[in-house]
Parts: sequence; C-alpha cells; structure tokens
Amino acid sequence: MADRILIVEDEAHLAQGIRFNLELEGYQVEMIADGSEALERLASPQVEKRLFDLVLLDVMLPGTDGFAVVREMRQAGNFTPVLMLTAKGLPGDVVSGMEAGADDYLPKPFDLQVLLARVKGLLRRRDWTRGEPGELSSAAIGEARVDFRNFEIEVRGQRFPMTVLETMLLKLLWEKAGNLVSKGEILQKVWNLSPDTETRAVDNFIVRLRRFLEKDPSHPTRLLTVRGAGYKLVV
Repeated sequence: MADRILIVEDEAHLAQGIRFNLELEGYQVEMIADGSEALERLASPQVEKRLFDLVLLDVMLPGTDGFAVVREMRQAGNFTPVLMLTAKGLPGDVVSGMEAGADDYLPKPFDLQVLLARVKGLLRRRDWTRGEPGELSSAAIGEARVDFRNFEIEVRGQRFPMTVLETMLLKLLWEKAGNLVSKGEILQKVWNLSPDTETRAVDNFIVRLRRFLEKDPSHPTRLLTVRGAGYKLVV
C-alpha cells in the first residue's frame, strides 16, 4: 500500500508542484492550505491519528502557524512524522522546529530532488525504527516494554504513543545499552543535525522518556545523564 502524505502549504503553485512529483513517486497525496484546517485534520480528538504516514508542513500559514500545528499535534497524541518547509532557514529556526516536535526541517527555496530525498529519508527512518521482518520488534526496559514497530511504550498496563524521533532515540540507546552515547551522536543519528548544534531538544526528549522508564524521574536509575558527555541506558 502506498504511503499517504499530507501537504499543508498555502502557496498553491508550490503545493501542486510537490503533489504532482510525489504522486509520480507513487505516494498518495492530500493538500490543505490553512493551518486551522490542518489542526482539525491532525489534532482533533475525533480524528484517526494514523491517517497519514508523513506531513509536509509549512511554517507561515493562514489561521495557525506550522510551529503551533505540530506542537498541538503532539499534545493531541498524533505522532505522524512531520517535515517542516519554510523560508526561515536560520539555525535557530531549525532548532525551534525540532523542539516544537518536527522530525525534519527543509528551508525554502529547496531543490525538488532534495525534498524527495528528505521524504524518503524520513520514511526510511520510520522503517528502520520498526525493524526488518524477523528482527526483534520490542524490548523490555525495567517495567516498560517498547514496541518499536508501532511506536508505543507500555508501562504498568497502560500504552502510550511516541514520535518517530522518541522511538529512534530509545532504540539507539537500547542498542548501546550500558555504554555512553554522546549528545553529538544522538543529534547526528536521530535528528540528522550537526553534532555541535546548540539545542535542548535531546534533553527534553530524555526528560519525557524518563517519565515512562523511571519509578522516580527526578532520581533516574535507568536513563542516566553523564554530565558533559552524553547518556547511558541501563536495562
């Protein structure tokens, strides 16, 4: 079945051009031109949260801006991968997009082949996190069980959704359990950013994961911070 992509972009000619080329690649594509309408499709409690496999989301939108859309998506429990498209290409803007909950960020103007590569890359990252057929698709970490295939974590009988990036981060730490994983390595392998990027995004994700993995998140015993060096997972 073809991957489903939603384009949220108010520049009609740009959106139509992206749609045309994505459909040539075999994707199923829908378009929305307004941020408030995007919120209704992506963050409403009544909406199916896995309706799309990827969202291409512009930042400067009528109604509601893209940062708010992705932030409210995550708060509503919709963890569909998001690739943000915007004329704001400064490093600080990229970091703001990541911290809002985006999975990747592409400044305008961009080359079509770069966009297609980013789309394929995000979907590959999703598939890598799920694992190959026959590969271990879940892992036990203390009282928690992580379902890499469905981007969920189960703790004391309750299941919680995770973003692709949260699941990728946890899988990276799990694969290197007991060993130090530097913040730079995480930024490269999970966020696809330079290892020297200044951002609190990794720390914020670690805090969220501790809520699932630790009995007392303020005194972690499984997901440890090695000050000035990185993080270590104790399974």
